[in-house]
Amino acid sequence: MLFERISILDEHFSLIREGYVGTRGDRIAYVGAERPKEDFGETYDGCGKVLLPGLVNTHCHVPMTLLRGYGEGLPLDRWLNERVFPMEDMLTGEFVYWGSLLGIAEMMASGVTSFSDMYFFCDDIIRAVREAGVSANISKGVTVFDSSSFYGSDDYGKTCALLETYAGKEDDIRIDACIHAEYTSNEQIVREVATFAQEKGLPIHLHLSETQKEHEECKQRHGGMTPAAYMDSLGVFDGPVLAAHCVWVEDADIELLAAKGASVAHCPASNLKLGSGVAPVAKMLDRGVRVTIGTDGASSNNNLNMFEELTLAALLARGTGYDPTLLPPSQLLRMATVEGALAQGRKNTGLIREGYLADLCVVDLRKPHLRPVHDVLANLTSSAQASDVCLTMARGKVVYQDGVFRTIDVERTMAMAENASEEMKRRLV
Repeated sequence: MLFERISILDEHFSLIREGYVGTRGDRIAYVGAERPKEDFGETYDGCGKVLLPGLVNTHCHVPMTLLRGYGEGLPLDRWLNERVFPMEDMLTGEFVYWGSLLGIAEMMASGVTSFSDMYFFCDDIIRAVREAGVSANISKGVTVFDSSSFYGSDDYGKTCALLETYAGKEDDIRIDACIHAEYTSNEQIVREVATFAQEKGLPIHLHLSETQKEHEECKQRHGGMTPAAYMDSLGVFDGPVLAAHCVWVEDADIELLAAKGASVAHCPASNLKLGSGVAPVAKMLDRGVRVTIGTDGASSNNNLNMFEELTLAALLARGTGYDPTLLPPSQLLRMATVEGALAQGRKNTGLIREGYLADLCVVDLRKPHLRPVHDVLANLTSSAQASDVCLTMARGKVVYQDGVFRTIDVERTMAMAENASEEMKRRLV
């Protein structure tokens, strides 16, 4: 496909106006200000539109679309224990498949081409990912409330099965290790997952210092160690880590994250909804921590709209830091694209660069709320909505265009997800 006469956010996150991008197979084959001489087949008129790298949602629990709006008005601990965990006990693989497909459709329609997920029934999530045509890092959530060991557990067996089935075969699916959180694990589990991840060369996906209660109770349990310090003492940060939230991290924690090369998934909407607080993103960025953008699950957000997260991330940083220069548009867009891809271990996507995967999205600027266009990047991060995405291409294949889902029967998906959610509530009673 040849995108022609379209504004392009190039690999330096500068704007090329009325440029050209050609894709061949699953790769970007041409980027430039001049029309290429070679034929790229179908052409796409980009007049009045802007081409971005596909967005990367670095923290999600995609099947939780089935719990959207369920458990409103509760803090995290009560939300989990009184509403989410009991409802999740009613899940089946088939329910997870339809919930995943619904969430992926929502993300594709808002320009997301890859996401990182922590959940269970992972094979059913992967089935949905592959049918949709996007990419994902998948980890089997490890949650224990006793003195169990990781090795020999069901979580260990399922993670090994995922690795055997998917790891190293197709790059669309990557398998990560997982520690749900300090408060849902024990010392032996954490140490063993860290060892396992090192042996297998896997990143670890975990929740870290999401709430003040979690953070302070960890210090009480572990001799004053914060969740970050505790995890580090057990070897977690000896390899790549994607730490979600990090709302209550202390200065020493930030230094640790930077020194260990960990990545943070900033989920502003979820943190606000659950009353968890505001992550010190500007401070983390200033200390050299890679910060990316995530939505969290649709039950704690309640949507998977990455454009909303960009706006909130900027407003929160500037408002709490009393500085309107914090998180400028180019930095926000990097966080939502190439930085997210790198946090996933994906080094061949996230930029509009020749040879990179053709993971792309198009935003239509010809909307009342996006005019006039004094600054395209500012409009993208402060004014644009998910509904302004008019095309999403994943691995060189158009999966969504102008309201049409090319790979998902969205009407059937919505109906089946609705049925699954209702059945879960019936079983709960």
